Amino acid sequence: MSVQFIQVAIPVPMRQLFTYQLPQQLQSPEITPGERVIVPFGPRQLVAIVMATQAEPDIEASKIKPVLSRLKDNCHFSPSLLHFLRICADYYHHPIGDVFQQALPVLLRQLKQPDISDPKLWFACEDISQDGISALERKAPKQHDLYRLIASHQGLSWVELRTLGFSKPQLNAIRDKGLVKEEAQPASVFQYQPGVLIEENKLKLSTEQAVVVSAINQSGDSFSCHLIDGVTGSGKTEVYLQVMEQVLANNRQVLVLVPEIGLTPQTLIRFEQRFNAPIFLHHSGLNDRERLDTYLAAQQGNAAIVIGTRSAIFSPLHRLGMIIVDEEHDNSLKQQDSFRYHARDIAILRARQLNIPVVLGSATPSLESLQNALSGKYHYHQLLRRAGKSNKAKIELLDVAQQQMEYGLSGSLKHAIKQTLARGEQVLIFLNRRGYAPAINCQECHWIADCQRCNKPYTLHQGQQLLICHHCTSQKRVPHQCPACGSIRILPIGQGTEQLQQRINELFPDYSVVRIDRDSTRRKGELAKLLTEVAEKKHQLLIGTQMLAKGHHFPDVTLVAILDVDGALFSYDFRAAEQMAQLLVQVAGRAGRESKPGKVLVQTSFPEHPLLQDLVHNGYHHFARQALVERRQAALPPFSFQALIRAEANYPSYPDKFLRALSDTELQGCEFAGPMPAAMEKKAGKYRFHLIVQSKSRKLLHFGITSLIAATGDNEWQKKVRWSVDIDPQDLSW
Repeated sequence: MSVQFIQVAIPVPMRQLFTYQLPQQLQSPEITPGERVIVPFGPRQLVAIVMATQAEPDIEASKIKPVLSRLKDNCHFSPSLLHFLRICADYYHHPIGDVFQQALPVLLRQLKQPDISDPKLWFACEDISQDGISALERKAPKQHDLYRLIASHQGLSWVELRTLGFSKPQLNAIRDKGLVKEEAQPASVFQYQPGVLIEENKLKLSTEQAVVVSAINQSGDSFSCHLIDGVTGSGKTEVYLQVMEQVLANNRQVLVLVPEIGLTPQTLIRFEQRFNAPIFLHHSGLNDRERLDTYLAAQQGNAAIVIGTRSAIFSPLHRLGMIIVDEEHDNSLKQQDSFRYHARDIAILRARQLNIPVVLGSATPSLESLQNALSGKYHYHQLLRRAGKSNKAKIELLDVAQQQMEYGLSGSLKHAIKQTLARGEQVLIFLNRRGYAPAINCQECHWIADCQRCNKPYTLHQGQQLLICHHCTSQKRVPHQCPACGSIRILPIGQGTEQLQQRINELFPDYSVVRIDRDSTRRKGELAKLLTEVAEKKHQLLIGTQMLAKGHHFPDVTLVAILDVDGALFSYDFRAAEQMAQLLVQVAGRAGRESKPGKVLVQTSFPEHPLLQDLVHNGYHHFARQALVERRQAALPPFSFQALIRAEANYPSYPDKFLRALSDTELQGCEFAGPMPAAMEKKAGKYRFHLIVQSKSRKLLHFGITSLIAATGDNEWQKKVRWSVDIDPQDLSW
């Protein structure tokens, strides 16, 4: 057998493939693109992806190193996924080896290969006495609920049970009582059978919903992109569930992308209630083994539905029949470091490649998606009425300059909260700033505790007695004395959710207060537990950041208070107004989702601001269309295309000179803005500059970026900076 050579993608920051020799003992069976091999790279050994085979190498054979081993575990990339990832690497101008690395679970990137065994699932035992079940219901209702869930959905994983808000002690308790058992379940390809669809939980569609479901179902097995523009509470999830029925009935798989881990428990509950089929989760809250189990279930065809955050788009679903992107406007779908892809955009790309429908849903569509829908590129579906008997909540602006404030709450707002609580209803207070206070300072000499690596104030976290920088995550103990003058008069400045919770407890001591933010939901299962307690009305006052703004359904919340929206009204970023409008409307959408009327009170120092007035009186859709007119006049996205070249170094002159040299390159049909310091010039000890490249032609922009990347090789400053390319940037502040 002749010696073969292979080209591989290696997870290093280099935009090229590498050639290796395939020893004769490794040539059988025939190696194919998509396989994983172990290769030497300098002093290291790395897992690489085979991209192509060669009979003759392009370089001298004596200089080519041999492959060390082949990984024969069938966890290789299919030809279609291989092609998809190559397109992604080309579009985002990112090193191809790193792109493939992102698409693999952590355990498959390591030299020591994991044990790929059958997953263990939970089943209800047979012949259980009804008396025992009744006694369990009286003595331990949560254990009873857990048993009933497993009995009605035989074969649930611990990940699903934990996401749904149950704990390991509860599971161990009913196991010890002989009610449930854990068994290894051999992987089998999902086949639709009677009983997969739980008909009794199926809701009757409104006329609007039925029209949307029919239109999507008619697209069948061909590519089409559908934008569902539905007001908050209009029943978009029910539309998703009903269009999925036909896909599953054809023995195809469905991928559902959500922007935040916080949406996963609620989404999973709805899907478990409707489909008795294998559902797997993919998000950063899972450990490495759990993410590998989802990857294997997707690849082997065992997973009927995969619900995940942005990186789930790379799941190896070989029988994928539909992709659904919920809250498509959300910036969390955009990866902000390393491989800076947008999950919504490459979901559309993958659907086109596989010739399947893709469904985008949002109450506040991004201007890019809305323009594509209005221009006819997407099928545009509107849901203008809330489902059931609920009505859209009324938004009112409270001028804080005209009112006496206490603990950040105006007199009108406190009165409204008291009235709502007296009616036995719940209140949601939104403050998009976690921690106790955004800064501390000395009352004598006005010293402020700054992070020296970022030149920004530390955020006070009172419960942990820590000062934490929210930019670089460095932390230090809270000082007892001012380091500048020795005074002990050190006080917090401003207010975060932790302080707000303390103040609300003081103002309303007779009611239970719960805080939901990244700090209070760090432990696994904590978010699902808190959301369950809210649904059970154990808490009357909800305080939270934007974790609470997206997609959650709180039937008894009738008052939403938004404490601080003014920051986005005067931002340098042209997307700030759009993002603020989306956030305000999404938070407002948590109020009055059932038959009880809802109200939204927005505290602001600028009640006459045109943006706020437009949102309050005309709604998001009028605002969005006006914003599109402004964007067209200014030749900004979506009417042009942008790339952001970032550079950072230990000295401010290095990235400036590096980008200035790049901007001297002549590019056809492209314009430069910059180089300029980033909005936050210093972060984690590095000085940061950026250069915006813009063109009216997507094709010319990509030609230009290719030329600029080539030009970095001759740039005398390139070895002194760390630089990256961000195609279609969503955040100019980075």
